[in-house]
This record gives sequence, structure tokens and C-alpha cells, in this order.
Amino acid sequence: MLVFQDAAAQRHDTGPHHPERAARLDAVADALASLDLAPRTLAGTRWSDPQETIAFISTLHEVGYIERFRWACLEGRPYLDVVDCAIGPASFDAAVAAAACALAAADAVMIGPGSSAFSAMRPPGHHAEADRAMGFCFFNNVALAAQRLIAAHAQARVAIVDFDVHHGNGTQHLFENRGDVLYISTHQHPATLYPGTGYEWERGRRGTPGEGRTLNIPLPPGSGHAEAIDAFDRLVLPALAAYRPQTILVSAGFDAEARDPLAGLRWTPTTYEAVAQRLADAAVKLAAGRIVTVLEGGYDTHALREGLARYLGAIRSRLND
Repeated sequence: MLVFQDAAAQRHDTGPHHPERAARLDAVADALASLDLAPRTLAGTRWSDPQETIAFISTLHEVGYIERFRWACLEGRPYLDVVDCAIGPASFDAAVAAAACALAAADAVMIGPGSSAFSAMRPPGHHAEADRAMGFCFFNNVALAAQRLIAAHAQARVAIVDFDVHHGNGTQHLFENRGDVLYISTHQHPATLYPGTGYEWERGRRGTPGEGRTLNIPLPPGSGHAEAIDAFDRLVLPALAAYRPQTILVSAGFDAEARDPLAGLRWTPTTYEAVAQRLADAAVKLAAGRIVTVLEGGYDTHALREGLARYLGAIRSRLND
């Protein structure tokens, strides 16, 4: 398993009381250390050049939005678009680096069968829309990784599985009229949680190749391990099998865990291990073992550390069997 990380992530300063804070990376570091996984930098990849990354970001995000974000940081503004998207002087560089690590991870799994990679970065990305920031997110990292697989590696079918407790509105909207990306999301029911999207009837834009390529699985507040595994076994895995993706991307949020302060699901570290086992097995059966994980949410640092360690350990173990 290749892990990509950049020091710029630590310099994204959201203030002392923001849930999406640099301390999350300490929990990530502990999880990686427990598995003897050492992060790689972007050195030696094309994504070590921020201008290369920004050019690729512009394939999904509007150029005007990218420049507006850059200038907001230079001018010392406290947030971009909405108050919860707090920024500091180094936030643009951090978001570019987060996108770059996701792109490097996508490239890395094309080395050969059974390759897995993890982008251990912040800020997260799955709420980011083409033209605006939302929900602590600025550039849609997992969507950019999917776009890279399609544009540079001739993949015709890419699947994104998103188990963050919040629905990935940005990812869904970026691909809802396309047939080359299957987006599957388990999340707390949108009637009870931000961002209020992700109902079952949101299936992709009608009359386009994307119709039927979105599968939303909202879970009632209080849902725990049993409900999560039932959703994967009954809905997620059959959808992947029917689509037969060439690579599986994972938006891995650890905020469905019972200790997380921002939501109301009751997952446990064992849940993340069981989910990882299922996704890794699906990758082996359908996608030559190629699986890319991109960090999203997770705001209780203990839950993040434990859930991530169990998740990554299960991915590595399953692919090495």
C-alpha cells in the first residue's frame, strides 16, 4: 500500500475551534505508524509541480472559482463562500496538495494488479462543487482521482464508494450526467444531517448517460454496525458487481463512528474493518485489486485513529492474501 502525504496539509489553519483541524493528521500518523506504513511525498511525480495540479483541477472546477480561492487566501479572508469553509494564508496551497496526493494515488495503482494507495490529506473534498466550497471542502479530491483514471489511463468505468456520514453532494453533482463513474454513498439520512442531499431517488440526471449511475443509501440516525453491513451486502456490493469497475475509489470518512461529534450514526472500528474487507474483495474480483482511498471526514481523533487503522489494515491484509 502506497501512502501519499504533503506537509502543506498541516498549514491549513482553520482556527482553534474548527472540527476540521490539523490535529486530525496526528491521528492519521498514529494509525499509519501502527501499521508500519510510511507516507511518501510527491517528489518524483508530476504532481510535485503545483501548476500541473492546478491545471488538472481546472478540468472539473471552474477557473474563476480556483482563482477566487487563491485570492481569498492572499487577501487574508477568514473563509471561502461559507463560514464553515475557514481558510488561512496557506489554505490554497494545502488544498492543491490534497488534490495532488489523490492524483498521485490514482496514478500509483496503475502500476500493476493488486495495487492500493491512500491519500492521507486534508482538507477533505467530497462536498466541493465545481464552482464553490462547501462543508470544509475546496477541491474534490476523489473526483479528480476518478477524472485522472479516465483521462490519462483510459478507464471506461470507475466506481466511487463514499462512506462518510455526510452525503458527498459535490462528487454526485460532478458526475451525475456521466456513465463512466458510478457513485455510491452510504450516509446519515439527509432529512437529519448536512448537506440535505442524497435521497434514494437521486439516481443521476435523467436522460443522460449518468441516469442510474448514482446509488444513495441513506441510513436513519442511530444506525450501527448491523445496518451498515446490511447496506453493503444487500446494495453496495451488488451494484459494484453489476457495474464491474476497473478501479474502486473510496471516499473514506470516519465520522459515522459513534464517538464523532457532528453526526448520529453508531458505527464502530469493527464496522470500518468489515467494510474494508468487502471493498478489497470486490476490488480483487472486479478491478484487478486496484483500490484508492482518499481521506474525507472524521472529527473525533480517537475514532479516526482506530477506524483508519482497522480499515487500512484490512485492505492490506485482503490484498496480500
